[in-house]
Order: sequence, then structure tokens, then C-alpha cells
Amino acid sequence: MKNIMENKDGKLYNTMGSVVAEGFTCKPKHFDANKPIMHLKTQLFVCTDERCGKAHKDKDIAATLREAIKEVNLSKGEDRIKVVRTGCFGACRFRSVANIYENTKINGNPGNNGVWLKNVHRYDKDKWKRLFIALKDNVSIDSLDEFEQVPMSDPSFYK
Repeated sequence: MKNIMENKDGKLYNTMGSVVAEGFTCKPKHFDANKPIMHLKTQLFVCTDERCGKAHKDKDIAATLREAIKEVNLSKGEDRIKVVRTGCFGACRFRSVANIYENTKINGNPGNNGVWLKNVHRYDKDKWKRLFIALKDNVSIDSLDEFEQVPMSDPSFYK
């Protein structure tokens, strides 16, 4: 994996400088609760549960997305985008979904925080890259027609 570096002592280290646990690609061997979480501007949660996971043409969609993020130079630094695999979001009717979380305390776009994308299994790598660049540039996803969103109801509908 590209996010791993091998040191001269023969051990694998992750990008935070921790020795990687055997059988993993980035999990630290020793847990350190005092070590800070690596900065991120945007976090993308992608459903990889049973139904959504089957919709993806790619068996490991998260690895493919991480690769695309590296290709547009957003895997580190102040505009870093992190991909997280999730279990079921309960939005199966929209086939494969993803949720955007923006780090609004630092440099994220509040308007993109909590945006739900549907049918992401149809995205090719270039479309993902366009999304990542838009997120980096703080472009409102609402203004981009190519990224179809899950409709969210008004809570008063259920009263």
C-alpha cells in the first residue's frame, strides 16, 4: 500500500509514524490515546454493507477512493479527505449511498456538511475525483447537478 512506509529496521510504519500491526495496512501496533487524530477537512462515509456493497463494481471501493484521493493530492495536508467504510445507513432504496462530513471547526464548508449522495455505485473514478476537487474548493454540492442527493424529509412530516 502507498500509505505505508518501510523503515530501515524492517518494520512497516503508517503515515502517522506508528509501527503497523501485523496483517493490517495502517492500524498501529500499539494504541496511544494521547496521539492526535490526523487532520482532515472532509470525511466521506461510504456504505459497504450487504446491499450497497454488492452494488459497487469494485470489491474494495474504499481502497479505490483512497487511491483517487492520492491522485488529486488530497490524502494529506490541510485539505485532506478521509474515506470511512460504514455499515448500513438504512437508505438502501437509494442503492449505494455516501455521506459527507465537513470539518467546519477548521476549514470545511458548512453547506456540504451532512450531504447524502445516492447511487454512488455508478460513479467512475473521474467523477469521484471531480467530487473530491469540488469538496477541496468548498464548492457547494447543491450547485452541482451531477451529484444526485438523497432527499431528506422535514422532521415535521412525522409529527
